[in-house]
Amino acid sequence: MEASQTETAPRDRSTGQLVGELSSQTSELIRKEIQLAQAELTEKGKRAGLGAGIAGGGAALGYIAAMALTAAVIALLDKAMDFWVAALIVAVVYGAVAAALAIAGRNRIQEAMPPIETTTETIKEDVQWAKSQAKSVRR
Repeated sequence: MEASQTETAPRDRSTGQLVGELSSQTSELIRKEIQLAQAELTEKGKRAGLGAGIAGGGAALGYIAAMALTAAVIALLDKAMDFWVAALIVAVVYGAVAAALAIAGRNRIQEAMPPIETTTETIKEDVQWAKSQAKSVRR
């Protein structure tokens, strides 16, 4: 019976049939939008998790840099020039790597937000579609 409804021109169908079809199509559209939102949130969550992991790696290397810097200060106080220079170089290298990882992680997290931009756009399109359908039913 539905096949005949979709083949029949909207002007030849009753208002009840048109409203029923609109209701059915709207329900299906809402289900699909919810599925799209779920898929989009899952994808964005994975990206945010990766960014958080990278930022965590940067934080860990930052901690190691702080330990190396501490060793450099101790060695400097002990006036063992060769030892503190080596420790200071290690601290600077670890600090640079930590900063790069922290920035990369922050950027990945920012890329993952806002989580539902695609769904928002399709919902706007759906509202326009529903308005046009409602106008054609009124005619």
